[in-house]
Amino acid sequence: MSRNPHRRAPAEEMLCTELDSPIGRLLLVGDGQALQGLYMQDGRRPAAASPLWRRSSDAFADVAAQLEEYFAGDRTEFAVTLRMRGSEFQRSVWRELRNVAYGQTISYGELARRIGRPSAARAVGLANGSNPVAVIVPCHRVIGANGTLTGYGGGLERKRLLLELEAGA
Repeated sequence: MSRNPHRRAPAEEMLCTELDSPIGRLLLVGDGQALQGLYMQDGRRPAAASPLWRRSSDAFADVAAQLEEYFAGDRTEFAVTLRMRGSEFQRSVWRELRNVAYGQTISYGELARRIGRPSAARAVGLANGSNPVAVIVPCHRVIGANGTLTGYGGGLERKRLLLELEAGA
């Protein structure tokens, strides 16, 4: 079952494009001002592009260039305007994910502590799994408390590839 997490406001034109990457095909979704989604199309849960969305590679040229630099090992931070839809709790998790430095990892429990909800590790895991902007909001940097790779919407092999890229391996 494909998903479409973007509710289209009447006055908002949604744009999308797809690009190839070392972790497979990526779908980028936004409104021309902000990136609202970055989905791994070869993962377990590919996003469905709405027939109402207009295809536009030009609208995502800067994001695509930054992703290319990231995958080449030349970029450690992204300068992308985001508009992520979710609950306040989810958005707090996603904001904190952006504070996990390139090449670093964090446990679900530590992430829960950082947002002031130390007993919410499971809820943090669910919010992490609902992250609509993969790679740029680095949900791949969250690992199990014992250091093991755990759940990832793009699959554990992609998570491993991203962490190895960031480790310089």
